[in-house]
Amino acid sequence: MSGRAEHHHQHRDVNGGWLRPSVFGAMDGLVSNFALIAGVAGGTDNTRVIALAGIAGLAAGAFSMAGGEYVSVASQRELALAEIAVERREILRHPEDEQDELAQVYIDRGVDPDLAAEVARQISRDPDQALEVHARAELGVTPGDLPSPKIAAVSSFLSFSVGAVLPLLPYLFGVTSLWLSAVLSCLALFGAGALVSTVTARSWWFSGLRQLVVGVVAAGLTFGLGNLIGGASGL
Repeated sequence: MSGRAEHHHQHRDVNGGWLRPSVFGAMDGLVSNFALIAGVAGGTDNTRVIALAGIAGLAAGAFSMAGGEYVSVASQRELALAEIAVERREILRHPEDEQDELAQVYIDRGVDPDLAAEVARQISRDPDQALEVHARAELGVTPGDLPSPKIAAVSSFLSFSVGAVLPLLPYLFGVTSLWLSAVLSCLALFGAGALVSTVTARSWWFSGLRQLVVGVVAAGLTFGLGNLIGGASGL
């Protein structure tokens, strides 16, 4: 019994405040710029054009990701704050009704009605604590732990840039063949997928292989399209 009582465990961060935009940005940058470079390379052998396309793809994608994440998270945050303000106002205007509502939350979760009423009464003595509990129970958010638009935007910008620059690197150093860019991109795709497995329940090889397949399919289709258009137009 003492061994069981002393057992402790830890959970990984599942909120994804920094994880989601960072992982999504890096994956998107790597896959989209690899596919873009492959598509342009399929249509022309002019390495300056390919490099320019890769640089433009990196810049456009990074700024687009940052702007999109900022607006998205800011809108989500504003909506949450507005609903929290409504809940705060109701707690101040109708404390007894809100206390009964909180007690019912615990009753619905299987707590004895008398105990639920007492817990709700004690929590409701502190309006700030009551607001936090109500917000979690009714809105699924914590008032003091809302996502930051700036952090999401910066994370997306940096991670997209890191991912997008990898398939571009060989061309920046004067390499004229797509193969080195493809090899580097494939290694990065597998490595990024494997890295994600450290914060998920998937095995490293499954996550790595899944990301590799997604990237290769996207690049292969875009290369074929570029080759088709380039051949038809005589580029």
